[in-house]
Order: sequence, then C-alpha cells, then structure tokens
Amino acid sequence: MGKKRHTELGGEQNESADAGAFRAAVRDVKPLVQVPPAKGLVKPAPRARLRRPAATAMENLDDMMPLIATTAADGAAALSFHRAGVRVQVMRRLRRGLYPTEDARSRDSGRRCVRIIHGKGYRSGARGPVLKTAVDLWLRRHTDVMAFTSARAIDGGTGAVYVLLRG
Repeated sequence: MGKKRHTELGGEQNESADAGAFRAAVRDVKPLVQVPPAKGLVKPAPRARLRRPAATAMENLDDMMPLIATTAADGAAALSFHRAGVRVQVMRRLRRGLYPTEDARSRDSGRRCVRIIHGKGYRSGARGPVLKTAVDLWLRRHTDVMAFTSARAIDGGTGAVYVLLRG
C-alpha cells in the first residue's frame, strides 16, 4: 500500500514512466560480491565491565584513608556529608536520628542506617581527633555511603555518626 503522488492529471502515468526509467537505468547493475571474513578473525565478544572488588576494612588502611586533619582540633566539630541526589528531607531525618540504626553488617543484610562511634579524640593531643578524621575521610570515599552526619547527643553527639547506606 504505497502512496501515490498525483501532481497533475495522469500522475499515475508519470510515476510508472519514472519507475520504468529507473529500472532501465539500473538494468546492468550487479550486486557487490560478498567477501567472507578471513579465517581466524572472529569478531571480539563485548567485554563485561567489572566492578572493582570492595577492599575489606582491614586491607591497607593507610593507603585507603590517609590521616589529614579536616575537622577542628578540639573534636567538637560536627560531621556532615551527602552525595548528589540525597534530598534535604532525608538529611534532616538522618540528623535527627529518625532512621533506626542496625548492626555493623547492615550492608550485607540490606539495612540502610548504621551508627559508628569513633569518639571525640580528647586525648589525641595536638594532632586532633585521629579516628574521627579517618572515619570522615573513609566514609566520603566509600561508594555505598550515601550520607552521614554527627549523631544526636543521646547517641554520642560529635563522637558518633549516623551513616545512610545505599539501598
């Protein structure tokens, strides 16, 4: 059911004349010879993109999280971080401690929120809070961490963080 153009009276005759002229023009055309691919040359299969295996927490801690001071020396500064796409309401609920916190193996169990108690680092001297700084840097680099913020005073205050994991 092809469309037929009617530009003038007898348009169908013009179309058949055009089609006949085209057939006459391509009468001597021969199809190209299909060359089979050379033996031994096989189209490579697409490679699957592999995710880097997640390093365990105890592997190369110095390489994973160099200790660079990013918080106040007294350890009282609150931590807060969120990735792009985490809504303000989610951060507000996390900061208020409204997500139930679960055990340390939460990611493997499909849970979403954990509390990490790192302490305030009062006895760290001039270096400042070593563990707090390390936890801050490590959580920012971990791909499964969507957001974290310092805990409420009843849950440890600036000596602990609530961590929201990828769901």
